[in-house]
Amino acid sequence: MPLSLALPTPLEYFASLVQSDAQFPLLETAASLAMDEYPALDIQALLEDVDQLGARLARTVARGDPALERLRALNQFFFVDLGFAGNVNDYYDAENSYLNSVLRTRRGIPISLAVLWLELAQGLGLHARGVAFPGHFMVKALLPRGQVLIDPFTGESLSREELLERLAPFQPGGAEGAEPPLGLYLQAAQPREIIARMLRNLKEVHRANSDWQRLLAVQERLVLLLPAAWDELRDRGLAHAECGHAALAISDLETYLAHVRGDDNTELLAERLQTLRRAMP
Repeated sequence: MPLSLALPTPLEYFASLVQSDAQFPLLETAASLAMDEYPALDIQALLEDVDQLGARLARTVARGDPALERLRALNQFFFVDLGFAGNVNDYYDAENSYLNSVLRTRRGIPISLAVLWLELAQGLGLHARGVAFPGHFMVKALLPRGQVLIDPFTGESLSREELLERLAPFQPGGAEGAEPPLGLYLQAAQPREIIARMLRNLKEVHRANSDWQRLLAVQERLVLLLPAAWDELRDRGLAHAECGHAALAISDLETYLAHVRGDDNTELLAERLQTLRRAMP
């Protein structure tokens, strides 16, 4: 009798991808986020599609072209020839976070567009990184004469003045006062941080829609990705509660309360825990 090998679940597959920071496949992990919505998604085929785009792009540059010329070729190819852009008509659609949909529609949000742009940049040998700028994910390319910051939503390169203007709403007192230390906000985001931000975008979409089952799926991934982030365990417990999984909710909330002290919501969570316990048979 031939052996039958069980395929990993989407969550098991995700867990295998995020084990190590040293070998963290950003594109593959980002693509896998769509598997909760598209269980039959062929991730390898998606990766091959991106590879083919990279091969097309590579044919537009000559060997030895300086980094600035390669960057210009990338932006022309990505934003003009392929037409990737931000989804201004439906920004909060969850599909904007699923790379299979972004590749099909050429529309996304800054961070999903950034992941694809970064993969193509890497294929051209550019020193490019994601930037977890407040409120709006960006990308940067490090060139011999400095760095270029690009908004992946529009393809525009941003000056220092424009970056400071975008940063102002996130500073105490708005735009008043001393100039913020811009460099602190332009640090390269690590792959794990990028995936966490993608998941938290989905988290907000599902929470706004009170879509608890989809929210729970996102929380399962966040707990695997960030095992020391107790807030994510708390939120998984609350999602379990909304889905009627009392025992699992109790376990998560008890663990959270055992590790976190001084939380403003501790009393409310303790009351929720008591309610869940009373509801148990």
